[in-house]
Amino acid sequence: MDKNNNASQDEGQYDILQNSAGEILIIIKYRAGGPENPRLVYDGGAQALLYRSRESAVMLDAINEEARLPLKSVNEVLMVELDNDDVAREYRVPVRPVKNLEALMK
Repeated sequence: MDKNNNASQDEGQYDILQNSAGEILIIIKYRAGGPENPRLVYDGGAQALLYRSRESAVMLDAINEEARLPLKSVNEVLMVELDNDDVAREYRVPVRPVKNLEALMK
């Protein structure tokens, strides 16, 4: 799977990678405050919402079409937060499927 960069906003930049076992890795920029009961809310489309805590959520926009089915097919992803080029934090996040992410955010 190709990695997907969203360069429109530095804060929202991310990469999605898949290994040969089908596991998904999502790399985002480091954010202050640790994740508390994180989850990835996803409907199979072009956007996903990473809920990190009550104070912190990250919208993953423009998800590459090649990444959509694999992302929708897993129960969890490995999230890695980078501070410059160093891994600052990594944690597993369950994927919560929804019918319509946009409707939830209204």
